[in-house]
Amino acid sequence: MWRPILFLIAAVHSANALTMWFAPHFWYGAVPGVAMMGPFNLHFVRDIALAFGMSAGALAYGALKVDRSAAICGAAWPALHAIFHIWIWFARGLPFDQIALVNLAGIQLPAWLALSAALTFTRKEIRA
Repeated sequence: MWRPILFLIAAVHSANALTMWFAPHFWYGAVPGVAMMGPFNLHFVRDIALAFGMSAGALAYGALKVDRSAAICGAAWPALHAIFHIWIWFARGLPFDQIALVNLAGIQLPAWLALSAALTFTRKEIRA
């Protein structure tokens, strides 16, 4: 049941990683709130692209092979990233603005869905 969710989140993370790697200036300008975190840094953007790419690969592999360990590894980076963004949201004074909405839809929901999906592989799914 959770496998399609893992595949979907893996596809989203892949698209994000490819955009960050091949169109880093577009990504920097298009994602609300990124520019307010500091000036553009190509090395930083591509480092994060690699993290999203690794996450996407591990999530897809975990979903394909019904491998809980791989899926959890793939969900770890987005979950840690989501926690960091919760901290940023608190530091900004808990505003309900466009940045918070993008954070919720683009970071929080995929991260916690992926981790939930990875953690809820049942024994039946793993043996199938």
